[in-house]
Amino acid sequence: MHHLLDALSLPLFAAAALVFVSVLAGVVSTRAGFSLLLVFLVAGMLAGKDGPGGFSFNDFRLAFWVGNVALAVILLDGGLRTELATFRTGLRPSMLLATVGVLVSAAITGAAAHWLLALSWPMALLVGAIVGSTDAAAVFALLKSSGVRLNERVAATLEIESGMNDPMAVYLTLAFIGVALALGKAVADEVTLGGIAWSLLLQFGWGAAMGLGSGWGLAELLKRLGRGADGGGGIRALLIVSGGLAVFALTTWLGGSGFLAVYAMGVVAGNRARRLVRSSLSAMDGYAWLAQAGMFLLLGLLVSPSEMMDTLLPALGVSLVLMLVARPVAVWLCLRPFHFSPHEIGFIAWVGLRGAVPIVLAVFPMMAGVPGAHGFLDVAFVVVLTSLLLQGSTIGLAARRAHVALPDLDDTEEARLVFGDFVLDANTPLEGLCGFYGLPVPGESDQTVGQWLRNELHRPPVVGDVAELGKAEISVREMDASRITRVGIKLG
Repeated sequence: MHHLLDALSLPLFAAAALVFVSVLAGVVSTRAGFSLLLVFLVAGMLAGKDGPGGFSFNDFRLAFWVGNVALAVILLDGGLRTELATFRTGLRPSMLLATVGVLVSAAITGAAAHWLLALSWPMALLVGAIVGSTDAAAVFALLKSSGVRLNERVAATLEIESGMNDPMAVYLTLAFIGVALALGKAVADEVTLGGIAWSLLLQFGWGAAMGLGSGWGLAELLKRLGRGADGGGGIRALLIVSGGLAVFALTTWLGGSGFLAVYAMGVVAGNRARRLVRSSLSAMDGYAWLAQAGMFLLLGLLVSPSEMMDTLLPALGVSLVLMLVARPVAVWLCLRPFHFSPHEIGFIAWVGLRGAVPIVLAVFPMMAGVPGAHGFLDVAFVVVLTSLLLQGSTIGLAARRAHVALPDLDDTEEARLVFGDFVLDANTPLEGLCGFYGLPVPGESDQTVGQWLRNELHRPPVVGDVAELGKAEISVREMDASRITRVGIKLG
């Protein structure tokens, strides 16, 4: 019996101590601007066979299982916190980024992998598919911990994109795995365009249907249970998590995207039962952080730095092409039609964070038996490490440089720097405003300053939007739903 307790106690002590030290180091490191997720990943490496811990871990099936479950919990938590109002400005551009954007990023990154890693085109495009999508865990966590408040358009686009682009990344990965295996067996006719299109339709169709339906059902169930069912949000959060994981598993079994389903479920339930869900968000936050910690630690254990040295420089090249070429080109192509400003496009391009998703996707070809698949894991790990180190640690600085960070209105000095010295009601007649400040009168002067500002922007306005009128800048200072209520004026 004593030996059985020892067999339980020592692994439990090692795991708990590793998580404790990682969290403590992460809390300290975030004050220096480093990502908490990066600390978990590095801690897993240090505990691995090439680090001081010396623990040899190569159970890819367990890592795959834990990674998928953790991502489901993180996406559910992100969906519960997403207000439907954000879809007003972020849905259409996010959908384009989550589909066409992932495709463009994967294609350009695949070309770089073909050249730098000397891979065949199917294998190179598989690498591009694995690292082509942004990661919800990284985006949700780092935007929350960055300490900056982004304007609604940018924040909504980043959050919705990261929650909805996993189906395309999974679809592309599975499609290129199929191509690689078919070519290896000299039966390329096994992979057809019709089959690929049907697979994509199933991914999005089942994912959306299951997510919307289960979200509505969960919201109605929470309303019927009411507030007095558990005396707090802990049990309710456990109910939400277990329901979300059940929907994730069922949707995946049906051939749909469990990631899309669980995110949509969270959005619908979080908005239809907002008051009941709000009391559970604190417990949900704990579940999400536990999922992230466990996932990044486990994925760090999978990687052996000594085995990465041969591909380190080419993999760094692939990562730089992804960050500096592929992602910016994809974002520019997708967002210019929606009249995003150059500063907003630049910031969204830079915050194309990669996290656990590429590492989890890199396990797919290993489990499918694709030749040379272990090298994909090394490339994915280098991409994730550089993304968290370079992009994740500079979110706050990049937001301020790109002028997409909003000031605290209680901080008068900071608010004046952004919105100017003067505040006016948006219903102020434009002609009277121009006459008072000596500004040029636009051709259509029989409108309010709010109407003029909305027309000048050519897109749904959000707080922080700016348009120039002569030597003045007119900015959106306050809004009520989709209506501009107050504007700021900065002269000179």
